[in-house]
Amino acid sequence: MRRHLAHPFDDDKLKEECGVFGVIGVSDAANFVALGLHALQHRGQEAGGIVSYDATDGFNNAKRFGYVRDNFTKADVMATLPGSLAIGHVRYSTAGSKGATAIRDVQPFFGEFAIGGCAIAHNGNLTNAAQLRQQLIERGAIFQSSSDSECIIHLMARSMQKTLAERIKDALRAVEGAFSVIAMTRTKLIGVRDPLGVRPLVLGKVGEGYALSSETCALDIIGADFVREVEPGEMVVIEEGRITSSRPFAPSKPRFCIFEHVYFSRPDSILGGRSVYETRRQIGVELAREAPVEADLVCPVPDSGTPAAIGYAAESGIPFGLGITRNQYMGRTFIEPTEQIRNMGVRLKLNVNRALIRGKRVILVDDSVVRGTTSRKIKDMILDAGAAEVHFRIASPPTAWPCFYGVDTPERSKLLAATMSEDEMRDWIGVDSLRFISLDGLYRAVGEAAGRDSASPQYCDACFSGDYPVAPADQIARGFTMKAAE
Repeated sequence: MRRHLAHPFDDDKLKEECGVFGVIGVSDAANFVALGLHALQHRGQEAGGIVSYDATDGFNNAKRFGYVRDNFTKADVMATLPGSLAIGHVRYSTAGSKGATAIRDVQPFFGEFAIGGCAIAHNGNLTNAAQLRQQLIERGAIFQSSSDSECIIHLMARSMQKTLAERIKDALRAVEGAFSVIAMTRTKLIGVRDPLGVRPLVLGKVGEGYALSSETCALDIIGADFVREVEPGEMVVIEEGRITSSRPFAPSKPRFCIFEHVYFSRPDSILGGRSVYETRRQIGVELAREAPVEADLVCPVPDSGTPAAIGYAAESGIPFGLGITRNQYMGRTFIEPTEQIRNMGVRLKLNVNRALIRGKRVILVDDSVVRGTTSRKIKDMILDAGAAEVHFRIASPPTAWPCFYGVDTPERSKLLAATMSEDEMRDWIGVDSLRFISLDGLYRAVGEAAGRDSASPQYCDACFSGDYPVAPADQIARGFTMKAAE
């Protein structure tokens, strides 16, 4: 049995649970999908899967644990995935061992119906999946995985609609929560976003074909041109070079996940017409305006804190410096064989530039604080390197509530901001000062000049505010208590 351990540095970060990619109308479509998934690897490192369709060979699939580069660059694997239509999925990495049946949880999922085969790949989380699953099992469904996404296949099987596209609509009308879904039949590539548009999904043009992707950076890697975002509540069906669009759901006010701007998406992607990099740099600018402090050096906690640190330094006039270096070759599958090495903790991933840090008053800019354990270790490293003062500036508001829409979040009691005030967090981490960007400041950074409209927020910011746009039915049934209305 293979050990697969999350490094302690990564374990103290919020993690996106998956990314999706699909292409139609190109030769060797699976190769394009493999490249797209490689660009989306930051959205999931545990496993990946690809399904393709070829008129001669029918549907074929390959699912593997580990990185895309280690599995879907091999000629013998890719030779099993012929055809001009394919979709793929990368799945978030979890700690612990993988049992013999865990591969069943790897997407895309496939169903052979009386009217033809269909594969689906889902980014997000269905907040009523447990209830649906129980209802489906009571009606005779036999589940093969523990994934909420498999509910979609079973709901499609029970639909009486005459086409697979209509069955997908039927199925998705029954689910709640967040979903960006890519699906494929023998002739069609289909993309759907939930009515709130919580998770991203974009459309691109590649040669004579088309691509659907979680992010624009994956379009870039295959040389595709960005066409537009799939809109919240929209279904697009691509067949024989034609795109048709429909609106299967009741209209809702969009609530895109604001944390995609802060951390999840790659900085070279475009979200809502905005550069992710530029938004993160602007977060640093807003943070410098809200939380100035006298210091000698602004340092990012790599790599996600870098754009905000650049913005903070530019706005404050304090020099920017790379005071911490990240070991790029320290993978998530690192096996920690001894207690001595385990105790090295973050030092296996990060190292301090002592010559730059010594004697300086240092501002460390990070994207978030979840449990706070990594922040304490980084602070110790900076002080050990001879820093005179350590100040933390965080490029997101305090994370005080769990996410139920496709992000792996600790239970609320393990979120530092759920149990401590900002001053208490400062003292617990042991720094000279600790400040988070305000929710209004974050909204200004993403383009809402007036800040957050509490009566009608533009984004899903539940992890900061406790304002859940869709009630998490399964979690409430398990005892989760929603924030009281103010």
